[in-house]
Amino acid sequence: MLASGNGSSHPMSFILLGIPGLESSHFWIAFPFCIMYVVAVAGNITILHVIRTDHTLHQPMYLFLAMLALTDLVLSSSTQPKMLAILWFHAHEIEYHACLIQVFFIHAFSSVESGVLMAMALDRYVAICFPLRHSSILTTSVVIKLGSVVMVRGLLWVSPFCFMISRMPFCPNKVIPQSYCEHMAVLKLVCADTRVNRGYGLFVAFSVVGFDIIVIGISYVMILRAVLQLPSGEARLKAFGTCASHICVILALYVPALFTFLTHRFGHQVPHLVHIIFANVYLLVPPMLNPIIYGVRTKQIRDSVVRGCCGKEP
Repeated sequence: MLASGNGSSHPMSFILLGIPGLESSHFWIAFPFCIMYVVAVAGNITILHVIRTDHTLHQPMYLFLAMLALTDLVLSSSTQPKMLAILWFHAHEIEYHACLIQVFFIHAFSSVESGVLMAMALDRYVAICFPLRHSSILTTSVVIKLGSVVMVRGLLWVSPFCFMISRMPFCPNKVIPQSYCEHMAVLKLVCADTRVNRGYGLFVAFSVVGFDIIVIGISYVMILRAVLQLPSGEARLKAFGTCASHICVILALYVPALFTFLTHRFGHQVPHLVHIIFANVYLLVPPMLNPIIYGVRTKQIRDSVVRGCCGKEP
């Protein structure tokens, strides 16, 4: 059934298939996804609570980490509850506007996450290359402004996705062969010329992710140069250790995200099942890994969690 408005017609709802090809295993596949989602929610809420309550962590690195944790909560919660409903309860139908909202949250907060990782790379660059000026360069005011710019960029750049799709006619087919609504997957159901939409999607991807990766790359080249000039081997090891967790988080986000983006547009020979698995990994694994990586590798957070669990004062 189609609804009409603003010169366009759209279905009342879409059908999300979940993981095509593994329908018989949906019930069991949901368990590891549920565990990862619970770990992601619990871990990121813990990170936010620790940073909020421990005033010694009100520093640029941890404020950016709090932004990352909040972004991960939104990103994972925008897809996983519906995905678990599909896998466990066969709730395949998603209302049209709910689908567009999901498209918006997925892409907007993926952009925000990329921007936060860029800001964290800049923080590491200033901390290692200009240690004596770090607190004067990255003040709380500057951190808040950086976070605001990253958030506004994500919201403004992604909003046209939903606006353009909402004004286009859809074909009778309303089946989306994956577990959530994603821009390119929804666009394939449109019965009109989508070159403008596809072109804008490429522009957003390259202007956001491309810019962030360039800034991250330059930051780490400068960090590497500064670290290699340190006279003490112990100091070099400590500096590398400080950056190791951030590099792990960057790889966990960008590798599956770029694979998903490229296969949607150019990877027609890639098996659909592989694409679906990577699409789910990209939205669930980074939010799960980020609090684990930072919680284990960051001594200040680890100590603060231990103090909280033991009921000790800082």
